[in-house]
Amino acid sequence: MYNLFKFIEDKKSQYKVPFKAKVIYDPNSLTKEDLNVKGNLNLSITSIYSLPNGLKVEGNLYLINCPNLQSLPNGLEVGGNLDLGNCPSLQSLPNGLEVGGNLDLRYCTSLQSLPNDLKVEGDLYLGSTPLSEKYTEKEIKAMVPGVKGDIY
Repeated sequence: MYNLFKFIEDKKSQYKVPFKAKVIYDPNSLTKEDLNVKGNLNLSITSIYSLPNGLKVEGNLYLINCPNLQSLPNGLEVGGNLDLGNCPSLQSLPNGLEVGGNLDLRYCTSLQSLPNDLKVEGDLYLGSTPLSEKYTEKEIKAMVPGVKGDIY
């Protein structure tokens, strides 16, 4: 698939390889421009292991059902919701993570910690994670004071 997009781009320069194809098949080809996503970004049900450093998504970022996703880049900014539901390999979140909407971590069964500088303008969903079994909502709120909404 990536090779087809690259072939088209080489023949007709006005047609660019889509961000999703670059991040999945050739992350080294990403430019600084590519890392500032103006709308939503849906990478759900992909085999990615990580995201590139410097990524900023103005809209929502969907990473639902990404079984191999192990990490997110430090300083990731998401203007809308960040949905990481059912990412069983994800063990922690990066420092400096900012989410302008809700953060959904349900069924992230390896998630062991949250960074204390986490900022979430909306709600935080932790159902079916080790954190939800180990801590109360009040304890999580004390550990992560940057969560403005409710914790479920």
